[in-house]
Amino acid sequence: MANHKSALKRIRTNEKKRVLNRYQHKTTRNAIKAIRMATDKSEASEKLSSVISMIDKLAKKNIIHANKASNLKSKLTRHVSAL
Repeated sequence: MANHKSALKRIRTNEKKRVLNRYQHKTTRNAIKAIRMATDKSEASEKLSSVISMIDKLAKKNIIHANKASNLKSKLTRHVSAL
């Protein structure tokens, strides 16, 4: 167990950040899944811009790697244009 006040505070803040990061990551994954399951091109293209924004935010906060974000955006864009 931590002995210093600063270490105890770090434990609390890390837990808060972990929960928020998990929520944002899971929300983004669900949105990506919704685009992949969509059959209507107009519906998928509407969702695409918001999902790309979500992916960029995850990459900016280092929740996912920048290259993974780039690969996801590329694959989703190709998928939507192929519908």
